[in-house]
Amino acid sequence: MIILYTTPSCASCRKARTWLKENNIEYLEKNIFKDQLTEYDLKVILSLTENGTEEIISFRSQIFHDLNIDMEDISLKELIHVILENPSLIRRPILIDDKRLQIGFNEEDIRRFLPRDIRKLELKKLQEKILMNY
Repeated sequence: MIILYTTPSCASCRKARTWLKENNIEYLEKNIFKDQLTEYDLKVILSLTENGTEEIISFRSQIFHDLNIDMEDISLKELIHVILENPSLIRRPILIDDKRLQIGFNEEDIRRFLPRDIRKLELKKLQEKILMNY
């Protein structure tokens, strides 16, 4: 099951939600303000990142600047606590399943959440189209 972490005013979150609905993909939406993030949620998200906290923190957000966090001097435990207290620190949307993670909305990247058989069918159609143009 895909979990979609969102906020109400996020345009990229709306795009991700619309894409999932249009492709008939089941998902569970968690509004990070209303359905408070847990330490477990953050640890699952971080376990799927390639660059750890660097991927999920919104360094351009006003809250990041207001809190004046020095990423070099803060422990992971402290950072998780700060994020739980200030969920707007994380980038959105975040889509995860048991083995994939996507932060932000990118129409090409989100396709990896399509079931494998549909991706194979689309690849086959694309290859046929390319061959027909030669």
